[in-house]
Amino acid sequence: MKTRILTISMIFCALLSITAQNDTNTNASNFGIKGGYNLAAVSFDEDSETGQRHGFHIGFYGESFLTESIALQVELMYSQQGYEIEDNGGTFTQKLDYINMPLMFKMYPDDNFFLEVGPQVGLAISHEEEFDSNFNLFDTSQEFEPSSFDWGVNFGGGFKTDSGVSLGVRYHLGLGDIYDEGSPKNRMWQFSIGFDF
Repeated sequence: MKTRILTISMIFCALLSITAQNDTNTNASNFGIKGGYNLAAVSFDEDSETGQRHGFHIGFYGESFLTESIALQVELMYSQQGYEIEDNGGTFTQKLDYINMPLMFKMYPDDNFFLEVGPQVGLAISHEEEFDSNFNLFDTSQEFEPSSFDWGVNFGGGFKTDSGVSLGVRYHLGLGDIYDEGSPKNRMWQFSIGFDF
């Protein structure tokens, strides 16, 4: 099932990039690679948030202009997410890795600055739990099986040079529960750099 979803996502992204490259009505449709830094956390019951896990994201995007100032961007990204909880007993780290597919609607108020918003779906591809008691004798590992799918909304903005190098910041507001108890939802800041091919 995971392989089928991943294959469909890759084909969709490839088709969008081909469309973008063949679009003769606009000058700026493109395909590229992007990556960057993640600050990920989890919100429990929507009133408390964990500490942040530091990670990264990397993947491909296809941007197709619908008008001179409005674009649609599809991405296929590997993303390290999860959270950390620290107390006097030590540090618990939940490492969640996803294949995410954001669909972003981008508005360019001028040629180089953009604002973006759009939905995102994610497929959990791995998870690992670590507990560091600050005393090796008591370090343990416990399994917390996450939901296979995640979904939410992204908000962001950035700057794109005429040569196709972009710098962006994005906030992911997860809307799907990661686990069955406590209504935990992903929260993440992403800081990215992208390069058009």
